[in-house]
Amino acid sequence: MVSGEGAGDTGTDLDRQGWGATRSWVEKGLSEAERIEKVVRLRGGWTSEMRRLDLCGPGGRRSLVLRSFVKPFFVRHAEGLLTREATVLRLLGDTDVPAATLAAVDATAQYCDHPSLLMSLLPGTVRLGDQGADDRAELLARQLVRIHRLPVTVRQRPRTYQAWASPERVTLPAATERPELWQRAFDVIRREPPVHRGCFLHRDFHPGNVLFTGTGGDLRISGVVDWVETSWGPADLDVAHCSTALALLHGIPAGMRFADRYVAAGGTLAEEGTAHLYWRLLDALGFAPDPEKVAVPWRELGRVDLTVDVLTQRLEGYIESLFGRYA
Repeated sequence: MVSGEGAGDTGTDLDRQGWGATRSWVEKGLSEAERIEKVVRLRGGWTSEMRRLDLCGPGGRRSLVLRSFVKPFFVRHAEGLLTREATVLRLLGDTDVPAATLAAVDATAQYCDHPSLLMSLLPGTVRLGDQGADDRAELLARQLVRIHRLPVTVRQRPRTYQAWASPERVTLPAATERPELWQRAFDVIRREPPVHRGCFLHRDFHPGNVLFTGTGGDLRISGVVDWVETSWGPADLDVAHCSTALALLHGIPAGMRFADRYVAAGGTLAEEGTAHLYWRLLDALGFAPDPEKVAVPWRELGRVDLTVDVLTQRLEGYIESLFGRYA
């Protein structure tokens, strides 16, 4: 999900067919005499359609972000996803994590055309370019440590994490010349999950879900978005997901360095390399047989160099590097 300004303007609005009920729902929740002045479609999302709603009224101007699930698969799961995100946004409101403020949610499309959630607009932009990637990775590691340290009661704990890969569902890349490497990876995740200490997980933490402002010494994380998959589980799993994304975006070394950055920032990972390897491979194999799921939104955000072939080669090389370090 991308909700920073400058993510992209396709000139769409909420007046076209199939969005009238959603517009009415939004307008009913606005303050008196406030109106929607402009709607901007935000690029870079995969699971949902994102729009920035620019509002104006007697009190001045402000903007909100509308997330709507329109793909059949995500519509079926929308109630759980959006209810979870709404709950997490309320929880994060009392923390130092830079998350949006919940405005309204209609998780079952009782009033909207599609299941939807309305929230505040966070400042900043998603930055996926190679230039400055190391500096951003340092900030990502520190931010992830703070997320994992969030003090939550047993009652506030989100659901237990769900694996996004299994040896029965993962298939080999068609062009691979290393089937034995992939089979070795399948065998690792066939084992029982390692014993671990649970913590609060974002569960989809990666550069595409983090907003930045400033440059150089003024570089800051201004927002962390997309909390629909928030879970309870091992810190290694969040680190694994961000590491895979960094390897695909910026090359294998970037993905291999992130766990070290996380530990240097004060985070704690599995003591045994084989346990950490399990979580890293469990995440990496979720991108097989090819990372088309991330290739499309990343290319929309300017990374046209990240073809499926490039990403698939990086994924295979990354898996090989994981075995070289942690096996």
